[in-house]
Amino acid sequence: MNLYLSGSLWVAGVMVFTAVLAVVLRKARHREGREANNEVAGQVFTVVGGVNVVIAAFVLISLFDAMDKAQDTTYEEANALVAVQWSSESLAEPTKTKVHELTTSYASIVSDDEWPAMRAGRTVGDKGWQVLTSLQDELEHAKTTTERQENARVDATTQVWNVYQARQTRLNASGSGVSSVVWFAIAIGSVMSVALMFMFGGPGVYSYATIVSMLSGAIGLVLFAIYQLQNPFSGGASVGPDAFVEALTRLSRGG
Repeated sequence: MNLYLSGSLWVAGVMVFTAVLAVVLRKARHREGREANNEVAGQVFTVVGGVNVVIAAFVLISLFDAMDKAQDTTYEEANALVAVQWSSESLAEPTKTKVHELTTSYASIVSDDEWPAMRAGRTVGDKGWQVLTSLQDELEHAKTTTERQENARVDATTQVWNVYQARQTRLNASGSGVSSVVWFAIAIGSVMSVALMFMFGGPGVYSYATIVSMLSGAIGLVLFAIYQLQNPFSGGASVGPDAFVEALTRLSRGG
C-alpha cells in the first residue's frame, strides 16, 4: 500500500476512534462537576504530555540521524569497493583479474541478496563476508615486483578495510530499530495523554470530540513516523541499494 495512503488511513482511524469514544463518554457522564477537573487535569496533562513529547522527539531525531548516516555509509562502502579495483589496476595477473571478479561479486551480493534481507528485517548471510575475506587474502598474498605495485597493493588492502568498516556499520544499522522499552514508554505515554483529555470539561460535545481527535491524530502521526523510520533500509523512507548499483556500473567499466 502507498505510504501516504496507509499513513492517512492510520491517522484517520485513530482520530475517528477517539472522537467516537469522546462522544460516548461525554454523553454517559453528568455535566456537573466536569469543569472542576480542568485545573488539576491540565497540570497532569502538561507533565505527562511533555514527557511523551520529549521521548518521541528524541526518538524521531535519532532515527532521522540514523537514516542520514545509513545513506552516507552505503556510499562510503561502495566507493571504497570501487577504490579497491582502481588500486588493483597496477597489480600483475592473475591478481588483477581476481580482484575485479571479487569486487563485482561483492557488489552484486549486497544489492541483490543482502538488501532484500535488510529490507525484510532478516539476518544477512555470510556470502558477503566470505567474498570480502577472499578479497583480503588475494591482496595479502599478491606478488609485487616494483615499488608501484607494492604501493598499489597496500592502498587496495587499506580500501578493503574501509569496506569492512562501512559494511559493519551498515549491518548494525539494519538491525538496530527502536527497542521494545522505548516503544512501551511511547505507547503508554500516548494512551495516558489521550485519556487525560477525557477528564476535561467545558466545550460542547462535538467541539470536545474534535479537540480529542486532533490530539490523538497528532500522536498517531508521530507513532506512524517512528514505525516507518525505525529501520533505515525498510519503510517509507528507506535507503536503497543505489550506491551499489552505481558501483556495479563503474566496476564493469573498470572503475
